[in-house]
Amino acid sequence: MFFNENDAISGKQAKAFVKMGTRIEELFYAKSLEATIEKNKIDVPILGKTNVAKRSSGWTGTGTLKVYYVTSMFRQLMYEYVSTGRDFYFDLEVINEDPQSGTGKQTIVLKGCNLDSVSAVQFDATSDDMMEEELPFTFTDYEVSGQFNPLTGN
Repeated sequence: MFFNENDAISGKQAKAFVKMGTRIEELFYAKSLEATIEKNKIDVPILGKTNVAKRSSGWTGTGTLKVYYVTSMFRQLMYEYVSTGRDFYFDLEVINEDPQSGTGKQTIVLKGCNLDSVSAVQFDATSDDMMEEELPFTFTDYEVSGQFNPLTGN
């Protein structure tokens, strides 16, 4: 059995949406996203063993969204936080679906996203590259609302 190369997912086919209350914004200007769930582990010393065992005790969700520098939405939200002290949270829905792949569609929702930092302003007169910004964030919940199809190979 072998992996069928047509089943590899192109990241260019993804869609992402920010959801804040009734506001939904498609992130068509996004370049990349990576979110990680890391387990928090505690030491569990056990009498008679020379190693220290580990036990999971929770998790932490972090990520980075890279976007073209074409929206003021995140700067405006951060400005409201700076001005009023009221923080903002949003859900980030990501859909991976490549029509050429037999894997189908996967939908993941990162809940309770909160930005760590936002570029206040930028420019670079020496670069031929388009401006972009990285938006590091944390999240407090995670939902798999649609899964890829199981692959059979060929």
